[in-house]
Amino acid sequence: MNPSRPFAATALVALAAFVTSTLRAADSPEVKHFIDEIEPILSNYCYDCHGDGMDKGDFKMDDFETLEDHLINQPLWFDIWQSMRASLMPPSDKKQPGDGEKEKVIAWIEREVFQLDPENPDPGVVTIRRLNREEYRNTIKDLFGVDFDVTEAFPADDTGYGFDTIGDVLSISPLLMEKYLEAAREIVADAVPTSGPVIPTQWIGIENFKNQDPKQQKQTMNWMGFNWTREYRGTPWINHDGEYEIRIEFAVKGSMEATSHSANLALQLGDQKLVDRDLGWDNSKTLVMKTRAKLKKGRENDLRILLTPREKPQEGENELYAQVQRITAYGPLDGSVKEYPHEFRDIFHDGAPPEDPKARDAYRRDILKRIATRAFRRPVDEHTLDRLDGLAKMMDEQPEKTFEHGIAHALTAILASPRFLFRAEVQPEPNNPSKIVPIDEFALASRLSYFLWTSCPDDELLKLAGEGQLRKNLRAQIDRMLKDGKSERFVRNFVGQWLQARDVETMNIDARRILGIKDLGDALRVFNRDLRRAMREETELFFAHVLKENRPATELLTADYTFLNDRLAEWYGIEGVEGKEMRKVALKPESKRGGILTQSTFLIVTSNPTRTSPVKRGLFVLENLLATPSPPALPDVPPLEEAQKGKNKDLPLKEILKIHSEDALCSSCHNRMDPIGLALENFNAIGAWRDEYRGHPIDASGELITGEKFGNAQELSRILGDKRKHDFHRALAEKLLTYAIGRGVEYYDAPTIDGIVEATEKNGGSLLELLYGVIDSAPFQKRRGDGDLFAGE
Repeated sequence: MNPSRPFAATALVALAAFVTSTLRAADSPEVKHFIDEIEPILSNYCYDCHGDGMDKGDFKMDDFETLEDHLINQPLWFDIWQSMRASLMPPSDKKQPGDGEKEKVIAWIEREVFQLDPENPDPGVVTIRRLNREEYRNTIKDLFGVDFDVTEAFPADDTGYGFDTIGDVLSISPLLMEKYLEAAREIVADAVPTSGPVIPTQWIGIENFKNQDPKQQKQTMNWMGFNWTREYRGTPWINHDGEYEIRIEFAVKGSMEATSHSANLALQLGDQKLVDRDLGWDNSKTLVMKTRAKLKKGRENDLRILLTPREKPQEGENELYAQVQRITAYGPLDGSVKEYPHEFRDIFHDGAPPEDPKARDAYRRDILKRIATRAFRRPVDEHTLDRLDGLAKMMDEQPEKTFEHGIAHALTAILASPRFLFRAEVQPEPNNPSKIVPIDEFALASRLSYFLWTSCPDDELLKLAGEGQLRKNLRAQIDRMLKDGKSERFVRNFVGQWLQARDVETMNIDARRILGIKDLGDALRVFNRDLRRAMREETELFFAHVLKENRPATELLTADYTFLNDRLAEWYGIEGVEGKEMRKVALKPESKRGGILTQSTFLIVTSNPTRTSPVKRGLFVLENLLATPSPPALPDVPPLEEAQKGKNKDLPLKEILKIHSEDALCSSCHNRMDPIGLALENFNAIGAWRDEYRGHPIDASGELITGEKFGNAQELSRILGDKRKHDFHRALAEKLLTYAIGRGVEYYDAPTIDGIVEATEKNGGSLLELLYGVIDSAPFQKRRGDGDLFAGE
């Protein structure tokens, strides 16, 4: 048994000290139990390789001076425990212990060595953490209706254990704090119109405009190729008669490099041209074309958007297209109509401030109390509310300032407060770190909303928490939240990191080399951004369907359906799918697709830029789908290409990997990873099917280290979803728990994970049951007391 990952040194020291006190007597019941019950099992199944003078893999199980020292050797027992849980040891070709014997050893290690109590799982300690960028973006959106660009304002978040929700990496520096202050001012400036009622801006939906080419009715302004003449007409509803400023926001896309391709974009009112603009290559995020025109109330205005080709691209250059993002009409410009913006009504819920001073003061306090409570995720205390009210009133009373200026000043303070930026939790017993306590219901509401919505709790969650009724209605609230559109954030962020789906659109891929196409433009027409986006959406929609339709979690591996549009269906060789909309598609029994292992997202993110990587694919499956430990790579291992030189250059990849891993130490790892990765070799580095590699038929058959044999990727997926489903459930439970609570899974979480998996399998094995189990678990519902960081703020 080889160590799979380092065991936390501080945890070992503390645990060893504790265990020593209970096992120090050679004639203690604990030592006697080990000698009578545990050692015979180890001797029978393990000592042939790791005892009695044998040290295969440089690992000995009987190398100790005293038995007492042996029983507190935490790194050794951790490795044994982890390997037995993952069914890695004993190897599949050796004599195997019965299930009862295996469970007896695992339970003994957990109870006697780790000192774990399955009836009272340890929730662990989570480092207090700030909001990550996605949490910040969504919280601002849900509080104020402001779409704030966090990618421009803040640096990318660090990750730990594969996720950007981990407390230990979500720290804050003085420079980042300055950026938060600047962001607070910018957000409040957008959210609070300090000038009062303003000339309204009316959104004109792009869906109002229809392509006038009868053969291209489904072609929208989302893709207006420079090579074709296009005309779109619309008669959008206009609220009032008058002169308006019409604004079209758009982008030019299709090439990362400059090109000579050009076209002309024009806006007409009937046959009257209002404005036009020549378009060429431009990597700006947004371009603007605007003009003024007199419009009539109702649907009386015939607006037309036309695209006319100009210069064609040169040979080898990419083709460009225009993408209309939004159209607005600002007016009437004479000021005859003024309204409060939507953002104004979100904050000033009762309209404009009253003239009466007392009523004005009460209204100010009510606004700040309501917003601070939502922003801090719990009722704001009176002391803090007094300070916020004082800030707002002080600004309001200054010359040329208004009630709105005062509110804006106080809101800036709220958004710069540690109570907003950090997910702090008030604890019932803050000064007792040895006692496990349930988190209060406001903390539960916050944990739940940031887990499922990546944002702050809504009014219903806070209301139930305030009444002490959230735990009693937890399942109903989970179901409500999953039906809400905001749950798409959870799907996108969790799947985006667990399966790395968020990387498929940005990964560096040499499509020309993989496809064997010399011209870059031709290669990008085959493998482009739209196809990459469809790949990401396939994986997200697939996961969401399994979750929200209460399907078995193993269907993620074995489903006979997927989600496709016409472009992705063509890529997969699946007929009968038309249109750009993603939809559920049943797969024929002979299909090469089915489950995440055959989706292009997974296949791309586990490949190299120019070729597949069986090692990466196998390692990904072990770590993310089977919770199976993998030792760290040995230093100075030559790249796979070194084994392909000379007489070996034309060998099949399976043979190349055998040569690459001939060293005994290397083979112990590659025997775990390579069979899984090689089973997926029929899929190239961008997820397309192939039958051969370098002229050799691909042999996808193999055998898992646990002994299960398979002939291809579909059979491997079925094995993982059947014989290894317990490991898959455990892996998924660990990933969900890590994402939800903001720390990595440790040895003391074993009773929690086992409980989640046991309850899930007892209740049908659905992905939804796994989610319920994570939320019901001790780490999600409880914590150790460690002091209220912001007490008295």
